[in-house]
Amino acid sequence: MAVKREVLIMVAPNGARLTKAEVPAVPLTPEELAAEAVACRQAGAAAMHLHVRDAAGRHSLDPAHYHAALKAVRAAVGQEMVLQITTEAAGCHGVDAQMQAVRQVKPEAVSIALKELLPEGVDTARQREVLDFFQWMHAEGIAPQFILYEPAEVARLARLLEQGALPWPRPFVLFVLARYGDGVARPEMLDGFLRALEEHWPTPPAWMVCAFGPYQLSILVQAALRGGHVRVGFENGRETAPGRCARSNAELVAALAAMLREEGLRPMPADAARALMQVAGT
Repeated sequence: MAVKREVLIMVAPNGARLTKAEVPAVPLTPEELAAEAVACRQAGAAAMHLHVRDAAGRHSLDPAHYHAALKAVRAAVGQEMVLQITTEAAGCHGVDAQMQAVRQVKPEAVSIALKELLPEGVDTARQREVLDFFQWMHAEGIAPQFILYEPAEVARLARLLEQGALPWPRPFVLFVLARYGDGVARPEMLDGFLRALEEHWPTPPAWMVCAFGPYQLSILVQAALRGGHVRVGFENGRETAPGRCARSNAELVAALAAMLREEGLRPMPADAARALMQVAGT
């Protein structure tokens, strides 16, 4: 079958909440993340979205924890994966801690929930502070991925760009289908995001999808066939199909890569992923 296009597979191996008691194979330590990165890269992933934990296993934005994890993973995979940290609040971190983590770590890429860092109705002083932070990120060459939880946020991000508030003309975005502990993703959930994208973006940005629940792989394939890129991993679900759980993130990545290839879609390598994500120097 002729190759239709390349698709970026990003692996999200742990998330902010999953514990060893729930899933013993979830990678939490720098050493575990490094080993998982190697296996996932071999399976077809070109980027990793990683969370770090403190000594008690709790979600952390501590720069020291990020430095340790990034050092271990980078030593294991070299430049063969884009490494993206998260600013997710997970109910325990405020905006100042989120921005401080990025300023101190200076990662090549970071995911940012628009509704967390710049929610509707935020006061003017805080808005100016966050927009200045975005300008600093742009100057530092740190590539953002804006996490959007509902179609209305697509329109809001477009408005911010029209107002000149963001320094990235077409920032990379992630559409989140369903939520952690709140419902199961269905294929039709993507429709609203794509309608909003078509309505508000004359030239759409690159977009990616993650999907919570047992149908994540089939939904991700459909998203790829519609022009998107895909994020998969234990953070969103363990099933390769309803009732069938993967033993590792690499098994999820391999299953997804195989499904994409069956549709004539090829997993994207790291150099192309950096260009897509607008990582500095690409």
